[in-house]
Amino acid sequence: MTDSFWLWIGCIGMAVGAAAIFLIGGRKTADEETGTILHGTVPVIAACAYFAMAVGQGSLPWHSVQNGQTISFSFYFARYIDWLFTTPILLASLALTASHGRVRRAGPLVGILLADVLMIVTALFFGMSTTGWIKWTWFVISCGAFFAVYYVLLVGLREEAARQRADVQAAYTRNATFLSVIWFIYPVVLLLEPEGLAVIGSTLSCAIIVVIDLVSKVVYGLMTTVGHRAIAERDLREGA
Repeated sequence: MTDSFWLWIGCIGMAVGAAAIFLIGGRKTADEETGTILHGTVPVIAACAYFAMAVGQGSLPWHSVQNGQTISFSFYFARYIDWLFTTPILLASLALTASHGRVRRAGPLVGILLADVLMIVTALFFGMSTTGWIKWTWFVISCGAFFAVYYVLLVGLREEAARQRADVQAAYTRNATFLSVIWFIYPVVLLLEPEGLAVIGSTLSCAIIVVIDLVSKVVYGLMTTVGHRAIAERDLREGA
């Protein structure tokens, strides 16, 4: 199997996932409709990024010096463009879940989105750097922003969710836990792949990222969409 194989798997999987989310997503309430649009759009963006990488428009020939040896590989910059759009969308959806669609405190939402953008941009600089101390400085900064995202997820937005009814609290806890666990794999892969320590090869790192991308965008999107449906049904019952 090659990088190209896994990139096409990512492209097709995201396209199918997007169609599934839009098909099962409800629009009975404004909150449910917003959730469907957000989670359906995420794999659409990812499918475009994977298509660009699969046809050679989303990557550049790159090299990295490890232990005195030059390692050549494809630098998939389209990943970062994907993440720059899709991760804020996923976090915005989580914030809306925590507040039950009515954001009362803008601080946690603004903070988590800014930290997320900083995390992705500095990770891009990390991948592009060929000088050791510069590369690892960017990695440390990116990890700092990464943990800031986790802090808001586990503290700021959790406090907001605690003010909601039990089913909304449960939905937020489930979604935040799922996403937090999956997202923790990303920096580990970036650390080990050719852009980092080159412990694993390009194809293996590509395969891992495709799998966790599909889980965090498609599987998570389907799970969240089903959860939004249950919340919307209760909203309608109580509204009636």
